[in-house]
Amino acid sequence: MLYYLFRFLEQYDIPGAHLWSYISFRALLTLILSLLISAWFGEHFIKYMKRRNISETARDASIDPFGEKKKGVPTMGGIIIIVSILLPVLLLGRMRNIYLILMITTTVWLGFLGFLDDYIKIFRRNKDGLKGKYKIVGQVSIGLIVGLTLWLSPDAKINENLTTVKQDNQETVIHKSEAVKSLKTTIPFVKNHDLDYSKVMSFCGEGARAAGWVLFVVMTIFVVTAVSNGANLNDGMDGMCAGNSAVIGVALGILSYVSSHIEYAAYFNIMFIPGSQELVIFLCAFVGAMIGFLWYNAFPAQVFMGDTGSLTIGGIIGVVAVIIHKELLLPILCGIFFVESLSVIIQTQVFKYYKRKGQRVRFFRATPIHDNFRKLDSQLDSTSRYVLKGWPERQFHESKITFRFWIVSIILAALTIITLKIR
Repeated sequence: MLYYLFRFLEQYDIPGAHLWSYISFRALLTLILSLLISAWFGEHFIKYMKRRNISETARDASIDPFGEKKKGVPTMGGIIIIVSILLPVLLLGRMRNIYLILMITTTVWLGFLGFLDDYIKIFRRNKDGLKGKYKIVGQVSIGLIVGLTLWLSPDAKINENLTTVKQDNQETVIHKSEAVKSLKTTIPFVKNHDLDYSKVMSFCGEGARAAGWVLFVVMTIFVVTAVSNGANLNDGMDGMCAGNSAVIGVALGILSYVSSHIEYAAYFNIMFIPGSQELVIFLCAFVGAMIGFLWYNAFPAQVFMGDTGSLTIGGIIGVVAVIIHKELLLPILCGIFFVESLSVIIQTQVFKYYKRKGQRVRFFRATPIHDNFRKLDSQLDSTSRYVLKGWPERQFHESKITFRFWIVSIILAALTIITLKIR
């Protein structure tokens, strides 16, 4: 809203009004505002939740050896994150931008879905929360909405990159002058690294392009659901998910900025996406909210984000990646989320396989994988056999595990950006 106000005042030569036309100014202002709102609102939110006695119950000591200390800590802190994202974006963003509208919709949609889950856990005293099938329906629905919007909206277009060869045999990258609907996406480690979904569906003949869009929508649903669940699994230690997500948000902000700048897009040989600069505004709010939330969520946590926060965070990351056509970079960028999900899948499938044979076998000592590092062999179920029993050899404090996961996330974020030049 303030963007339109100051752009209106600019025509009257109001000093400083022209600053609002610079994406860097609005982005940094959004970052600061989001951080301050998160820090200020977080304090009042925690006090309110404590007065209402809306807090975490003691966790199972066999899963979390530090769980008893977390009894009485307020949860549903994802509300802090959502408010800290939406207020600065509504104030400083260009609200007619299709990408910004999609991000706000995603935030509200998945925030409400996570809120329902937390509400059932806390007020209905049902630790299972919202049934899994309803969560999946909610995640699939927002993925479908995003995918169809990007397919059908006339505003969601890109300028495809073209590689030309000069007389001295040097390659240069230019962009088509006309923005078009495109099914191309970036793939890592490949020269001229674009994958066209319509070519993947070329066996459909004349219907290849329509089939390509269907594949794109299905891919969007899968990405949003997978990353949202991965973030949810990663939220198991103080500061873990918020810290990892802040790092991922910075990387996505860089990718969004270079995608919105025609010269940088040409330099990195990626698609130029007009309007994606507003994603930088949103991601600055996202990173600011994460950092502000860490003020209270770092060990020892004064508040937990709950599913209200973790489902929303994952959905935001997934949708941004799809919008800027970088969804195939997510296995690298969100490597932590991917490994967390993979560890749960492996643990579940191994257990089911051996159960049919009448045996109790688990691959890890505990999952998601971060729990494997804080559980001792003496705490294991004596009736089960563990494939990785004895790894690691000692128990780690959750703050050390969290910091090491952050370090891995930083490395993966750097590698993701580097892939734009490594082909």
